[in-house]
Amino acid sequence: MAKTRALKRRIKSVQSTRKITRTMEMVSTSKLKRAQDRVVAARPYAQALAAAIGDLLTPELTERFALLRTPPAPEKGGPKTAAVLLVTSNRGLAGAFNANLIKMTVARCKDLESKGYQAELYLVGKKGIRFFQHSKRKAALARTDIGDRPTAAHALEIVTPLIAAYEAGTLASLDVVYATFRSALSTPPALMQVLPIEAGGRGDGGTGGKGIAPTTRPPDHPSAFYILKPGADEILVQLLPLYVKNQVYRALVETAASEHGARRTAMKNATDNADEMLGILTRTFNRARQAQITQEISEIVGGASALAG
Repeated sequence: MAKTRALKRRIKSVQSTRKITRTMEMVSTSKLKRAQDRVVAARPYAQALAAAIGDLLTPELTERFALLRTPPAPEKGGPKTAAVLLVTSNRGLAGAFNANLIKMTVARCKDLESKGYQAELYLVGKKGIRFFQHSKRKAALARTDIGDRPTAAHALEIVTPLIAAYEAGTLASLDVVYATFRSALSTPPALMQVLPIEAGGRGDGGTGGKGIAPTTRPPDHPSAFYILKPGADEILVQLLPLYVKNQVYRALVETAASEHGARRTAMKNATDNADEMLGILTRTFNRARQAQITQEISEIVGGASALAG
C-alpha cells in the first residue's frame, strides 16, 4: 500500500512538471516566430550596408578612418584596454545556451590577457551578469533592460561610447560574443570582431563575415554605380559608425531569437522525458496494484478455506 501511494505522488508530480514544460514550449514557439522575423529583416540590411561600404572603400581611404585602423600592440605604445561585449538572456531553462556563451567569453578574455591587454566586460543579460558577479569580476556595463525585444536604440546606447573610445585611441578592439540563429535546433555561440572594422576579406555583413573588402576590381568589372555627393570620404564618416551599430544590433536580435529556439528545444526534450517517465511509472503502479489485489484475493481465499475446514 505504501508503495502505491508513493507512486501516485510521483505520477502527480511528473504530470505537474509536464504541464509547465509544455506550456513553456508553446510560449517559446509563439515568441520564436516574431524574433525570427526580426532576424530575417535585419540580415539583408546588414548585407547591403557592408556591400555599399565595400564599393565606396578604396585602399587610399582605408588609412584615413580610425575605425578601420588597427592600433599598435600594448608593448608598442598602443591602448591596453580591449572590450568584450557578451549578450546572454535574462532567463534560464534554455539548456546550455547561456553556459556556452559565457564559456566563449571567458576563453576570449584569457586570450586577450595573454597578449597583454586588459579585457573590459560589457554585459547584456542577467545570466552573464550573475556569472561574472559570482566570479568577482567587475564589468564596465551591465544591462538587463533590453530583454528579448532589442531595438536599434539599444545598440546605439551600447556602442556609442565604445566608438568614441576607439577613435580617441583608448580602446584596442571590440569583440561581441553572441548566439548565431541558424534554426530552432542550432544556435551556436559566435565571436565577432566589430572594432577595428576589418578592411580585408569580403564579409557577408549578415552572417558573421570577417571584413569589408575595399574596391579593387579591374576596369572591365566596375563596381555598383553611385552618384556621390559630397564624396566617398564624407559618406563613409556616416556609414562606418552605422555599420558598427548595426553589427551590435544584429548580435542582439540573433541572440534573442536563439534564446527562444534553445528554450523551445529544451522544454520539448523535458516534456518528452516526462512522457516517457510517466509511462514507466504508470506501468510500475499497475503492476504493484495488481500484485496487491492478487495478494488480497489469496488472503481471502485462504481465510475462507480455513473457516470451511
